[in-house]
Amino acid sequence: MSKLVTIYGGSGFVGRYIVRRMAKQGWRVRVAVRRPNEAIFVKPYGVVGQVEPILCNIRDDASVRAAMQGADAVVNCVGILAKNGKNTFDAVQAEGAGRVARLAAESGISTMVHISAIGADQASDSDYQRTKAEGEAAVLEHMPNAVILRPSIVFGPEDEFFNRFASMTRFGPILPVVGADTKFQPVYVDDVAKAACRAVTGNAASGIYELGGPDVNTFRELMHHMLNVIRRRRLIVNIPFFMASIMGGLSDFANTVSGGLIPAMITRDQVKNLRKDNVVSEDHKTFADLDITPVALEAVLPDYLWRFRPSGQYAGIKESAKNLRA
Repeated sequence: MSKLVTIYGGSGFVGRYIVRRMAKQGWRVRVAVRRPNEAIFVKPYGVVGQVEPILCNIRDDASVRAAMQGADAVVNCVGILAKNGKNTFDAVQAEGAGRVARLAAESGISTMVHISAIGADQASDSDYQRTKAEGEAAVLEHMPNAVILRPSIVFGPEDEFFNRFASMTRFGPILPVVGADTKFQPVYVDDVAKAACRAVTGNAASGIYELGGPDVNTFRELMHHMLNVIRRRRLIVNIPFFMASIMGGLSDFANTVSGGLIPAMITRDQVKNLRKDNVVSEDHKTFADLDITPVALEAVLPDYLWRFRPSGQYAGIKESAKNLRA
C-alpha cells in the first residue's frame, strides 16, 4: 500500500502545491483543514480516493491526533498573517505547531516538515515573528529530526501579495506602500512545495532551510516590476513607519470592535515586520543544499497578473497589432 502523509493546512496557498506534488509521487494525502467542504478542489490532484480533505482544528488535541492516524509523515502549513478571534498567533503558530509535533512523536511518526518564515525570532517585538520562532522551538523539542522551511515572501497565482497590490492599481494613480526600501527575496510557491516534498520523501537532511528566489529586491523595486508586467503607470508613495503604525492601530481597533466584520487593511504587527529585511541569511541551509534551482520572478508573474492589465487577455494582441502597423 502507498504511504500516507497528513498535511495540516493543505488547502492553503502553499499547502495545495505540496498536496499536488505528493499525490503525483504516488502518496495518499490527507488534507487536514477547518472547512473540508471548501477544500474539495484538492481531490482531483490525485486519482479517486487518493487525496481526501478531512475536518481538523489545529487548536484541538483530539482533532489533530485523529488526522494523523496511520500517517507515515506530517506536514504543517498552518499559519496566519493576522489574528482572528480564537485563532491568535500564539494559538496557531506556536501552540498549534507544537501540538502537531508532540502528537506526531507520540504516534510514532518519524518524519515532519514544518513551514515557518524568514525572520522567525523569539526576541522580536512582532507577534508574527515571535510565534513563528516559538513554533519552530516546539517542533524541534518533540521532533528533533524535523525539517523546517523558512521561505521569504511567497509568490504564485493565488498569492496575497502581488495580486493584492495589482488590484489596488485599478482604483487610482497612487500606489501606497509601507517600507519601500525593505528588501525581499521572493520565492515561487512550487519551489517551496518541491523542498517540502524532498523532505517528506527523505531526500533532505534535518534542520532549518531558508528559502529565497534568485533575486533580492526592495519593496519599491518589486512594485515597479509588477507595474511593468500589468502595463500600468502608478506613483509609488512610501508611507512612513510612524504613520503606518497609526493606521495599523486604527485598523486593528476597527477590526476588533466590529467582531472581525471590518477586515484590517494593515495591522501594527505587519508594520513591525516591514521594518526588517526578509532575505536569506548565511546561518542556515538553502535551496542549494536541496539541489533545487529557484524560479525567477519574471518567469511567473506574467502568467497570472495579465488579468490586471488595462486590456486584460487582449493586451498581447493589441501590442502585436501595433508592431504590425509599424
